[in-house]
Amino acid sequence: MSKKENQRYTPEFRSEALKFVSEQGMSVAQAAQRLNMSVGTLASWNTQARKTHLAKPPESLNVTELTAELKQLRKELAETKMERDILKKATAYFARESLPSTRS
Repeated sequence: MSKKENQRYTPEFRSEALKFVSEQGMSVAQAAQRLNMSVGTLASWNTQARKTHLAKPPESLNVTELTAELKQLRKELAETKMERDILKKATAYFARESLPSTRS
């Protein structure tokens, strides 16, 4: 039995392989089989990527952008609540209309 020669992968390949697992929701085994590579290698990359991601400090966030986004999200939430309330009232109204009348 001959020893398999160590395969070298490009950083681009590595990145794309990790996307299969992280973004497309494939298991490490499924992604490795699809890419015709070792499960152990991909699992190692995945573990290393998760550790690196957790160790990174959060990106420096622009306060102005965050404030604008917060304002926009609050506006959308208020509109959504208003739409929900209107739909509740409409549902109650039409449900009442569809009941047989008890008055003669």
